[in-house]
Amino acid sequence: MDIENKIIAITGAAQGLGASIAKCLGNQGATLALIDLNEEKLRALQQELRNNEINSEIYLADISNEQQVIKVIAEIERHFSRIDGLINNAGIIRDQFLNKPDKQGTIESLSLSNWQSVIDVNLTGVFLCAREVSKLMMQSQTKGVIVNIYSISRAGNIGQSNYSAAKSGVVALTVTWAKELARAGIRVAAIAPGFIQTEMTHSIKPEVLKRIESSIPLRRMGQPDEIAHAVQFILENDYFSGRIIEVDGGLRI
Repeated sequence: MDIENKIIAITGAAQGLGASIAKCLGNQGATLALIDLNEEKLRALQQELRNNEINSEIYLADISNEQQVIKVIAEIERHFSRIDGLINNAGIIRDQFLNKPDKQGTIESLSLSNWQSVIDVNLTGVFLCAREVSKLMMQSQTKGVIVNIYSISRAGNIGQSNYSAAKSGVVALTVTWAKELARAGIRVAAIAPGFIQTEMTHSIKPEVLKRIESSIPLRRMGQPDEIAHAVQFILENDYFSGRIIEVDGGLRI
């Protein structure tokens, strides 16, 4: 795919990886449909993009809500008439051990609300957005691309039962959709970031970050633009589908 003049929708676009992907693709000439719940940060990003002569529109939506997803994709279609690419980037974490005793011996369990909220956004949201966008691609006969952002935590990570389960599910969906949608000329692939310096990792305690960095063969956290470059590669390589790129500095969980 030639990225120039293509309409690319990005979920979780307001900050972190989403914002970096938006800037990267915008610099390649893409027109962007930016989806998030944080209107203030979306507008700030849009202004930054405008200052760099990058065309974008912003859309507020909770991707875990089916009706909101249907509505927002319809709004993008009305404005642009098509979507050429979808970057399924939105995600949240609610880390908690399955069961963990405190010093008094009381067992604290992973709550159903923390389980469900992560599954709703990180797995169901990916499904809903891909379903609606691929339907639009089929209707407009657009040979588009869907890129799912998941995580190396799909292999299992302490304190992340909900997150690991959701991201593992995204891998299965990626492979399944790549097989199903190929007949329509739609490619589907995924990227598994390692530990990347974003707002999500800024909340990690310094001593924990130091241990994490020492476990990474390249001895540093990744940068958001390094993930954005991987997204660009997938979009531009017309023979890449049904596969996952791990961008993790050599770390394997």
